[in-house]
Amino acid sequence: MRKIIYGMGLLALLGWGCNSQPSKEAHYNPERTLPNVVLIMADDMGFNDLGCYGNSTVHTPNIDRLAASGIRLTDYHSNGVVCSPTRAALLTGLYPQEAGVEGVVTAKSHRKSGMSPDKLTLGEYLKESGYATAIYGKWHLGYEPEFGPNIQGFDQFKGFVSGNVDYFSHIDQEGYEDWWINQSLQKETGYLTDLISDNAMAFLEKKEADKPFFLYLAHGAPHYPYQGPNDQADRTVGGNFQIQGSREDKAAAYKEMIESLDENVGKLMEYLEKNRLAEQTLVIFCSDNGGTKNVGSNAPYSGFKGQLYEGGHRVPAIFSWKDKITPGESDALVLSMDLFPTIASLMGLEVPKDLSGKDMSEIFDGPIPDIEEEARTVFWRFKNQAAARKGQWKLLIIDGESSLYNLSTDVQELNDVSDEYPDIFQELNKAYKEWESGLNEETILT
Repeated sequence: MRKIIYGMGLLALLGWGCNSQPSKEAHYNPERTLPNVVLIMADDMGFNDLGCYGNSTVHTPNIDRLAASGIRLTDYHSNGVVCSPTRAALLTGLYPQEAGVEGVVTAKSHRKSGMSPDKLTLGEYLKESGYATAIYGKWHLGYEPEFGPNIQGFDQFKGFVSGNVDYFSHIDQEGYEDWWINQSLQKETGYLTDLISDNAMAFLEKKEADKPFFLYLAHGAPHYPYQGPNDQADRTVGGNFQIQGSREDKAAAYKEMIESLDENVGKLMEYLEKNRLAEQTLVIFCSDNGGTKNVGSNAPYSGFKGQLYEGGHRVPAIFSWKDKITPGESDALVLSMDLFPTIASLMGLEVPKDLSGKDMSEIFDGPIPDIEEEARTVFWRFKNQAAARKGQWKLLIIDGESSLYNLSTDVQELNDVSDEYPDIFQELNKAYKEWESGLNEETILT
């Protein structure tokens, strides 16, 4: 049973209709005042790492308040179980494999490769629709400027292109300087989480009053190195350092990092409120994959980052829009790749064709009929693992061995029920094989 509290239908309230036959030449009506979008992505944050998702030790009052003011999703999933694939899926509205990024774009081995600029991104689509676009924080879809944010739809970029940087010296785990202002390496001082937020505030201060904006805050927290705001730099250029940081009590550092992120989310929300932007701005908060094995919490789910058990990809996600989204909770199945078409629809734009992601704006307008939702089958693949999901059923394949789980009664994926439900087992296996056979293996960065 879906647990959603609704007021007026969102799309009816906005007075917008959604056309599924888009024209790339004219995405929007120039006479319409388009809303703004703020997308906040945490890095390696587990399902149970926030107060609003049941954590009682990490204090996150601002994100909890964001959840209380909007829709908190309980069945939201990252498309990848590591960083780069999810970011590719989110920006393209495609499966990571279709975007050519199935694995991590590593600082060690992939410095000359990245996601193809030929892929249409959410940044490009919104920019073409009249938006000012900016990303502050983590890119992780290519190291060279030819694969960078400025080439793929963002007017402004300040941040890092690798998987992680020192929170103070901004050096990546291979010992390279990694703080960029657009296409140039430049130094900026500050604790990473604060710096990302400060740049966002500066962007908002300078924005054109009559132009909508898309602000993508791709935070590094709480990904390692585990450094709280009161710690100091560990990494030096070409130096010898511990990749995860020198802090001995990593669990305490992790807590400090999330609470710092929460504080910065609070500053942003306060700014939107004080400057009368809250009513015009959709705010989305999510994570790129599940928490890691040694810190964080994916409870009540099994598994962690890098695994296709639920804990590796079922993550927090919140949609909030003052006076437009009535507070509630939804158990609708949503993936990272759904954000592109859903944002386009909620903004009143025409949803592009040929996306694998689904426009989920209906969950803010009323319950989706169960028969429609259950008909959707979605897929994951990473290294020696694969998965398919349809309704309550999940097929999990590890090293060629397949299991079937009923997530409605077994969220920890402990009981293989493939012998009890052979028809469902065969159906999902067949669906997965058909999906996999349609992928272009030559384009996949693993």
